Amino acid sequence: MTVFDDVLDGRFRDRLKLNNQTGSLTITNTTMKHAGRYELRTINRPMSVVYILTVYKEISVTEGDSVTLNFNLTEISENDILWEYETETALIAHINRTAGRFSTYDVLDGRFRDRLKLDNQTGSLTITNITTEHTGHYKLEITGGKLSSKAFRVSVYEVLVAEERSVTLNSGLTEMTNEGVIQWRFGSENTLIAEINKQANSMTVFDDVLDGRFRDRLKLDNQIGSLTITNTTMKHAGRYELQINGVIKPFNLTVARVKFMSVKKDGSVTLINDLTEMMDVDLIQWRFGFKGPVIAEINVLDKTSSVYDDVLDERFRDRLKLDGQTGSLTITNTRTKDSIFELTSNLMKTIFLLTVYKEISVLEGDSVTLNTGRTEMDYKEIHWNFGLTNVLIAQISAEKDTSEVYDAVLDGRFKHRLKLDYQTGSLIITNTRNEHSGVYYLHTDTVKCYNLTVYARLPVPVISSNSSNCSSSSSSSQQNCSLVCSVVNVGHVTLSWYKGNSLLSSISVSDLSISLSLPLEVEYQEKNSYSCVLNNPISSQTQHLDITQLCHTCSDSVHCCGSTEAVIRLVLSALVGVATVVLLVYDIRSRRAEQDRAHIHSSALALSLRGFVMVEQILLTFDRFEDLRNPMERCRHYMWL
Repeated sequence: MTVFDDVLDGRFRDRLKLNNQTGSLTITNTTMKHAGRYELRTINRPMSVVYILTVYKEISVTEGDSVTLNFNLTEISENDILWEYETETALIAHINRTAGRFSTYDVLDGRFRDRLKLDNQTGSLTITNITTEHTGHYKLEITGGKLSSKAFRVSVYEVLVAEERSVTLNSGLTEMTNEGVIQWRFGSENTLIAEINKQANSMTVFDDVLDGRFRDRLKLDNQIGSLTITNTTMKHAGRYELQINGVIKPFNLTVARVKFMSVKKDGSVTLINDLTEMMDVDLIQWRFGFKGPVIAEINVLDKTSSVYDDVLDERFRDRLKLDGQTGSLTITNTRTKDSIFELTSNLMKTIFLLTVYKEISVLEGDSVTLNTGRTEMDYKEIHWNFGLTNVLIAQISAEKDTSEVYDAVLDGRFKHRLKLDYQTGSLIITNTRNEHSGVYYLHTDTVKCYNLTVYARLPVPVISSNSSNCSSSSSSSQQNCSLVCSVVNVGHVTLSWYKGNSLLSSISVSDLSISLSLPLEVEYQEKNSYSCVLNNPISSQTQHLDITQLCHTCSDSVHCCGSTEAVIRLVLSALVGVATVVLLVYDIRSRRAEQDRAHIHSSALALSLRGFVMVEQILLTFDRFEDLRNPMERCRHYMWL
């Protein structure tokens, strides 16, 4: 068994190991010179196996930094240089020396946009402001003349923590030596914030530096030197360096703030940038999804802003508006797939979890269907959930060919009310009640939200008169009628008075089971049409006003009293006529008998006087009833008598 490790300039010296049992070959301590084609041949049985070995250079970098991939050339000859991103097998840069072309390509959803720089002399590629999505294999190929290639593996390290949480920056050590010294530094000025000196047997945290932002927040592990930061804020985002006996290990700590927002489908929502107040920034970027493609950005240094609404199959076409002053992003015509947005600025990040819901309304007692939007069941599984606690109320499994409704949950409020459409996956709720109002979630390969509002059926409003007697305006003789429109046991409604089609007044309430009333004053002789309307977003009830039925004028009352007076006067005239006839009869008889006549005359005179007094009393009583105070009128009554 022999290895020939001295061949080819000795590049394999002391690096080859041959397994006597299996024949496998091991190459240790590989270098770029070991990359190439290897062939295994057997003697007894003619057979060969070819292996292509690629040896890549491992490069580690922290997020936000720049990295340069070098080929160690001092000058490019008459060759083509191709840079490929092997993870996606995409050409990202090309140098054609003969044609004098130096090109970089904005591929893979724009992840390399404005980040690639080519060295025209050496062909080296620099990636600036690197992020974790740039992790992967990079391959350099030089064509023309002698063909050669070189591979790199770039690893981008980022430590992410949610605001107000704790995070540990691991040293990577299993234990410290007795002579070991560890220092933790922060920021562009490499401010010392923690130190362990085993030789001096000391461990110190300097949490009062930098305006005290680390006060009572730093904890050191005395055994392995790891650093823990508790109750993180945006001020703790940045670059940390671990120095172990002169060796530097960098960490980029990103602090993320999480915000929950909701918006109606086809509406608009503005995602507020609240990071610029924390520290000076040079670049603000908006991404869709977790570490997804850039959809908008502001270069603070260049004072430029850009919107990339053509990414992701143009789903954001003409729907993005970027405020160049504040960095806030507005999304119009919202869709259910507009779910997660990231705002990054230096090493600060805000994650917006956006819920886009479809608004659905139904009258109490009616049925409602929550549609999946599909014509056929093309999901493996469908789950319907309800409420803030996300309770499962129905599901369909296409693989198991089963469907199930769970109508006994939540105290049985859905009992005998849930139906599933097995063809489309839609959910039907029958005989709806107010307690069925809320948010429903459809879980498939994505999540859709439906905000259901169940409205009570509306009563017809009641109009009543609020006038106890006749009244008139102090500035004119025009008389008014006071009315009130009222409803009882209503909620989420608006009560309004209309004059024709014009709104006069209204009152709204969002509470449940409340009584409402709305006053109105109209003129008695008014010819306009009035109506009282009770409405909610999906229904209304109207009551029209009949002025003649509810309002009686004072002139009507006076006319009635005048007729009564005429009747009384007619009766009094008849009584006086009778008295006159009686007097004439007594006067004739007085001639026959003087004594009798004198007696009768005295009686008639007394009767006449008694009649006169009776009429006076009746008229005085009538005057008090009608409150007629005019002396001339009373005088006319006496003369008539």
